[in-house]
Amino acid sequence: MTLTLLKAKLHRIKVTESCLDYEGSLSLDPDDMEAVGIVPYEKILVADVKNGNRFETYAIEGARGSHVCCLNGAAAHQGKVGDRLIVMAFAQMTPEEAAAHAPKVKHF
Repeated sequence: MTLTLLKAKLHRIKVTESCLDYEGSLSLDPDDMEAVGIVPYEKILVADVKNGNRFETYAIEGARGSHVCCLNGAAAHQGKVGDRLIVMAFAQMTPEEAAAHAPKVKHF
């Protein structure tokens, strides 16, 4: 048996850009991704604190040091610049691994 646990969370990161004419995804500063262990193209669950929208997409790297959080493609319809997001990544673990696990969280 495996369990799905929270692996990483960017808590209340601010949307800095929105780009409708893009294939899709969420662009993030690599510094923020590395801080919690999110890797490029990893599936993420995103919750918009302001409007309650939740959607799945994948993370891609923006410019390092830019503090970018850009809603791309269809995700651009899910929030607005200035909204606060909760970005979550999950991992499959055995019960034994889960017992010793703690997610990495970065607060904004």
